[in-house]
Amino acid sequence: MSLITGAQILAPASAQGFAVPALNLSDYGMLMAAFEVCEELKSPLMVALGPKEGNWIGPDFIPAVLSRAARSTVPTVLHWDHGATLDEAVRAIKLGYSSVMIDASLEPFERNVEITSRVVEVAHAAGVSVEGELGTIGKTVGADEGGTDDILYTEPAEAVEFARRTGVDSLAIAIGTRHGIYPKSLKPELRLSLLDEIDEVVDVPLVLHGGSDNPDAEIREACRRGINKVNISSDVKRAFYDAMRGVLADTSLLDPRLIVPGAMEAAKDLVRHKIDLFGSAGTIHYYD
Repeated sequence: MSLITGAQILAPASAQGFAVPALNLSDYGMLMAAFEVCEELKSPLMVALGPKEGNWIGPDFIPAVLSRAARSTVPTVLHWDHGATLDEAVRAIKLGYSSVMIDASLEPFERNVEITSRVVEVAHAAGVSVEGELGTIGKTVGADEGGTDDILYTEPAEAVEFARRTGVDSLAIAIGTRHGIYPKSLKPELRLSLLDEIDEVVDVPLVLHGGSDNPDAEIREACRRGINKVNISSDVKRAFYDAMRGVLADTSLLDPRLIVPGAMEAAKDLVRHKIDLFGSAGTIHYYD
């Protein structure tokens, strides 16, 4: 299948009641692991890169993602995650991204609307989908994707107005998640009743950021109750690199062919688990 847009990949998810895995994959081994599992389980896939990891890995990684997507058997999106400016979005579009996020959630409401609307105007002219964000995701120590110390929960009435005025194709909402891995002193808890209220009044697909390290039962329930895209970064990286650390305990190993496969298998197990929670296995027939 060829690369599709964010709107195209989320429309069946919204109609059928499942969530698409959006995985931050800034390593080739992780990327291959995610594609292989999604093909095995017949799940759509969104490959996401944020500004920090995108700038670190550089533009030359993008053709590899696009090539792998072109020969994949599952619908795929290349998504620019947590973009901060119109210039970032334009650069991503030129590189071949089929979906961009503009995150002006830390701005006042009217300024968020203004910034997001401009990105939507430009991206839609290029045939690229746009995700906006309203409300603020929390953050934990070391979280690369940012956020705020205190979560600012999304107001349903504002969400309706924001979606209408900006024309976004999907909306990231704040219902209690945080980026990164939760410290033992912090208990994650989603406001599922707030999700119900937002889902009742907002017509565009809803996105959950900070999906790592949350209770499985809450994530599964959120996907059943209106979340159509879940972002996973820390969980897949933790699985991949924890396994790699174990392999590297044998200091005689020097060949990537002996070091990376074990990390890929750990990442595959993690992605299989997430796909089960999201309900996206066996859904690619909706994209025919």
